[in-house]
Amino acid sequence: MKLENVQSASSVTHEDALILAIETSCDETSAAVIRGGKEILSNVVSSQIDVHVRFGGVVPEIASRKHVETITLIMEQAVKESGCALKDLTAIAVTQGPGLVGALLVGIVAAKSLSLALDIPLIGTHHIAGHIYANELVHQLEYPCMALVVSGGHTELVLLESEGEFRVVGRTRDDAVGEAYDKVARALQLPYPGGPHIDRLAAEAQNVIELPRAWLEADSYDFSFSGLKSAVLAVINQTRMKGLELDEAALARGFQESVIDVLVAKALRAVKQFGAKQLLLCGGVAANRGLRAALTSRCGEEGVKLLIPPGSLCTDNAAMIGAAAHLKLKRGQFTELDMKADPALPLEQWSLSKNE
Repeated sequence: MKLENVQSASSVTHEDALILAIETSCDETSAAVIRGGKEILSNVVSSQIDVHVRFGGVVPEIASRKHVETITLIMEQAVKESGCALKDLTAIAVTQGPGLVGALLVGIVAAKSLSLALDIPLIGTHHIAGHIYANELVHQLEYPCMALVVSGGHTELVLLESEGEFRVVGRTRDDAVGEAYDKVARALQLPYPGGPHIDRLAAEAQNVIELPRAWLEADSYDFSFSGLKSAVLAVINQTRMKGLELDEAALARGFQESVIDVLVAKALRAVKQFGAKQLLLCGGVAANRGLRAALTSRCGEEGVKLLIPPGSLCTDNAAMIGAAAHLKLKRGQFTELDMKADPALPLEQWSLSKNE
């Protein structure tokens, strides 16, 4: 980044800094304008669900092309809705990874172009850091805190010992929670995305089909959901072989309770072991009503302060990218224009202390 860009950014107070953030990691095209890292002036999201539903999942090439078609319009709308002008912007933030490489590249090229045209800094941002700091758009974070990240591609327990310092203490060894939901929904012939349909069925169930819990080693904070998915398929196949009618709601409830029991138990154990002051729920699956209710109940019983962002900030959006990018802006940690998309960008590598 050119020196004059850094100087122009430092001339604006952190509380007044305006970041235009861009998110194109998967199948949502989003742009937002964030003031001071906490105030959302605009947050425009264009979803591709209607496009991918016929395929039962996201098709990367189609996702990339849809981003190309909409990115300029979404950016223009975000700036217009914010009430700001391009000349008022302090920096441009964009998701660098993880995500689909083609989709990431669309946002990155747009961000680089605008950064260069406006002569303002570029901030490559970690997608999961965005999900975590979506909480700071509506809550005050207290450190150390523990983040439970649950989304279509990620299931992780992340310790934040201080602002912008990430330590992954547990992660999935196979399927992420969102992937498991989609696969079970597909087995039950439910529409994509499967999470909301499983959540609804589970809430309606009068009975429950008990399924195993994958606790792994006694001291492990890792997760595993592939065996649970196989257990669901076994129930479906055995029921069909016997010529019986499958109680889909009971099976959905059994699956969801198995997932939630493990997530909640490990998250609360991690909070206690690491002395966290708060538990943050983050990611698209954070919109799941069953998970929210279970965490709220257990955290209330055990005196753990639980933070959950509203549903609009759980799914992929650019506001969360702007919130995370503000951490870097405050410290003058900007990104060179030769930045590359990194579909496997490690979260810990994005920590503030790693970039000083």
